[in-house]
Amino acid sequence: MSPSGKAVDFDSAIRRFESCHPSFNKNYRLLKLEEFTLRSILDTLKLLETFKNKNMEAKIQFIKGLDEKVLPDVRLTRSRDGSTGTATFRFKNPNILDKNTAKEGEITGMYLIDEEGILETRDVNARFVNGKPEAIEAIYIMKSPEAWDRFMRFMERYGQSNGLVFTKAN
Repeated sequence: MSPSGKAVDFDSAIRRFESCHPSFNKNYRLLKLEEFTLRSILDTLKLLETFKNKNMEAKIQFIKGLDEKVLPDVRLTRSRDGSTGTATFRFKNPNILDKNTAKEGEITGMYLIDEEGILETRDVNARFVNGKPEAIEAIYIMKSPEAWDRFMRFMERYGQSNGLVFTKAN
């Protein structure tokens, strides 16, 4: 099944993979097909469809392919000279902590996905109350003015996708 929900047969998946990877030789395909699993080809196609869709909504994921539905509280700090910055995301009772999503996989980081690509951080921590997970906090660090600008473009898209507004501190 493709990300768009359409059934994909193996031959059409191979053709699409070949069109995106010109170095993939048809003779090599016949000899070494077992080295390329259908899953890896479909994963590649899923990523390509994500980046080709210029009207895609910005989203946050903790497990690749599983969108987080809970909206975070985001706090920004920036150095005086504007060269670095930090964004702290706090998710209260995120759906990623639901028992039903545990079978989807492990949290491998926080992925901020939009039409420009993926921003990611591995600095993700869970907060527990009485032995039960209650919140997730993730910290994204921007090490240059360009990284700050890229992050702000993501946040603008994420805000538009989810009806959020930016409130400047006093």
